[in-house]
Amino acid sequence: MGRLIKKELNGVQIAGFSLAGEETVVAAPELNVCFDIGRAPREVVSIDNVCLSHGHMDHAAGIAYYLSQRGFIGNAPGRVIVHRDLGQPLQRLMEVWADIEGHHSPGVIEGVSHLEDVELRRGLIVRPFDVSHAASAMGFTLLDVRRKLKAEFHGKSGQHLVALKKQGIEIEAQVEVPVLTYSGDTSPGRWLDHDFIRTTKAMILECTFFDRDHIVRARAGHHIHIDDLPAILEAIPEAHVLLSHVTRRTDIRSAKRILARKINPADVERVSFLMDRPPRQNLAQTLPPDTPAEVVGG
Repeated sequence: MGRLIKKELNGVQIAGFSLAGEETVVAAPELNVCFDIGRAPREVVSIDNVCLSHGHMDHAAGIAYYLSQRGFIGNAPGRVIVHRDLGQPLQRLMEVWADIEGHHSPGVIEGVSHLEDVELRRGLIVRPFDVSHAASAMGFTLLDVRRKLKAEFHGKSGQHLVALKKQGIEIEAQVEVPVLTYSGDTSPGRWLDHDFIRTTKAMILECTFFDRDHIVRARAGHHIHIDDLPAILEAIPEAHVLLSHVTRRTDIRSAKRILARKINPADVERVSFLMDRPPRQNLAQTLPPDTPAEVVGG
């Protein structure tokens, strides 16, 4: 997908790009959702749902472009799910762009509150939750919603179950399976106390700072420092974690070395970095073994 880096996170396909202060855009294409929009790279314009974590420019700059481009490629109007306090400002932004361009770009900007579920499709909802960052900042969890027969009715015949339903007895319970959580920019906080986060199967977690000297920066900006990670991993014991939003002050090789020293060895296999690009193959590795030497040599 172009410059976006592709990863698999506990069975969920991810494509994204994230550098602190520059751009963050993380898509789960098969689930038809994008978390933050960055500068709206072309690879995510066809995704119908954008969950915007907050209004900082490196996360939100591409909203107008995203909404305007969808019509050009024949897509229905896009939907932006955002904190309720940012809904009106984004509407005003689109009105200004309509004045500039001379036409309106259709789209739905849906302001939501803490824990206000939004259905993305049948059986899949997104649950926003307040985080500890800027004003009006949110994270999001995708939940697979299923109906399951209540335990007390196990073993009952189909005829008996039908009769119970006719009597107005609820024989099924709703079961929610947290599939993927996106923290957005945040510091550790009460958001980690939610059961649906503590049992999530996968998490895209910002971890901006790694150097010891940057703890003060992390606290001042309400970001996660690598020293915070062991406690977070303890709170989400089942999750595979993809770290994002690393600052350019720390290259990925150094960040990986620091990570290995900071966390429990048992957790190393379930933590990785979004911006850890796979090594590029050279031309000789991609050609058949009988390719003439002059072709390999260029």
